[in-house]
Amino acid sequence: MSPGMVLMAAPVAATGHGETFLFWVGSIISVLGALGLIFSKKAVHSALCLCAVMICLALFYMAQGAIFLGVVQIVVYTGAIMMLFLFVLMLIGVDSAESLTETIRGQKWAAVVVAVLFGAVLIGVFAHARLGVFAGVDGANASAGGNVQSLAHLLFSRYFWAFEVSSAVLITSAIGAMVLAHRERTTPRKSQRELAADRFKRYGKDPSTIVTPMPSPGVYAQHNAVDTPALLPDGTPALLSVNATLRSHGEPRRIRPLPVPLPRADSGDSDANGGPDHHEEVEA
Repeated sequence: MSPGMVLMAAPVAATGHGETFLFWVGSIISVLGALGLIFSKKAVHSALCLCAVMICLALFYMAQGAIFLGVVQIVVYTGAIMMLFLFVLMLIGVDSAESLTETIRGQKWAAVVVAVLFGAVLIGVFAHARLGVFAGVDGANASAGGNVQSLAHLLFSRYFWAFEVSSAVLITSAIGAMVLAHRERTTPRKSQRELAADRFKRYGKDPSTIVTPMPSPGVYAQHNAVDTPALLPDGTPALLSVNATLRSHGEPRRIRPLPVPLPRADSGDSDANGGPDHHEEVEA
């Protein structure tokens, strides 16, 4: 009996309406998210689209009975790795972009050829694969005592070697990223005294150079958000206190003029301390 006849003889479980609805809705969202990941021009939008794909994949896992795998998909990949990626984007700035100039000639065409050959290998493997009767996730979980126990049994017994190799690959990739991103310092780090002297030298050549430290966001301001500029003593906003990325996108928050207290005409009357006893607030 051929494997195809064995598969046909196996009982086919009926798919419920809820599972069918989840599959079609999740499939549409996954495809749209994957297309958004590829064609989005901003890295933040691509990361959010990838988060949507990962959440749909977790729902598919849960619908098939792999509850633990679905929870790990959301907690580890979506909640940890992708949020860490977004945090790195926030640190380096969303306006930072890599150079699209090819450093190696012909690498795009070489990548296309390798992708086509890899696809041909995968098609050949699937075409010649011989599959037996599928037990299903529910059957595998029941035989091992649960989804977590079944997954642990496969990882640490049958696929132990592949699991260790994948761990070594992840560690190697992390070390490689650290090596590529590390830069040796060729000059000694300047002290605060030397940095201040350099600022005054630049001020001697260009009087528009700001010598004093920049004010922090929220200092004498109406809000403590990072997009709220600090206020100078005269009440005008100090745009230099806002991050350059926010300024380039025109996102600093608008502020209302602060009321400046002015003495009345009869401000000659003073209290026991010699100061004016009444003030009137007017719009600056």
